[in-house]
Amino acid sequence: MIPPRSPRLDDRDIAILAILSREGRIAKTDLAARVNLSPTPCWDRMRRLEQAGLIRGYRAQVDLAALGPHVQVFVTVELDSHRAESFQMFERVIARTDAVTGCWAIGGGYDYLMQVIAPDVAAFQALMDGLLDSRAGVRRYFSYIVTKPVKDQPPASALLG
Repeated sequence: MIPPRSPRLDDRDIAILAILSREGRIAKTDLAARVNLSPTPCWDRMRRLEQAGLIRGYRAQVDLAALGPHVQVFVTVELDSHRAESFQMFERVIARTDAVTGCWAIGGGYDYLMQVIAPDVAAFQALMDGLLDSRAGVRRYFSYIVTKPVKDQPPASALLG
């Protein structure tokens, strides 16, 4: 299957993407006014951006601290083997692991960077012990506990203005 080509983006498309990345619940009439369009053309552009896959969805940014205690941990992971099946197995295991909220294959000294959110350090350690005991193929990992957020901005904002 040939992936769809990204549409050509003009300044208004970029403005729509930038605003929606920061304010996903903005009223469509307010969005239209902020990008200097009437509502119908603005809706048409949003629909085109969605159909092109540039807008994958809308979600709330939850304040985890307000929900209660938790730890956020970034983890670098090295696999036992670098065969394609090993990467596929690890990725299948991670896809089923709710505490892993982000995972990226990376170049350099490690194979993956994971973002984990757990109720406490003991729960995080239990998760990692389970990964080591499973067929996920983890050779070793290094964990970095977040002590305070410094900046948390949607990636589109940095790319789009």
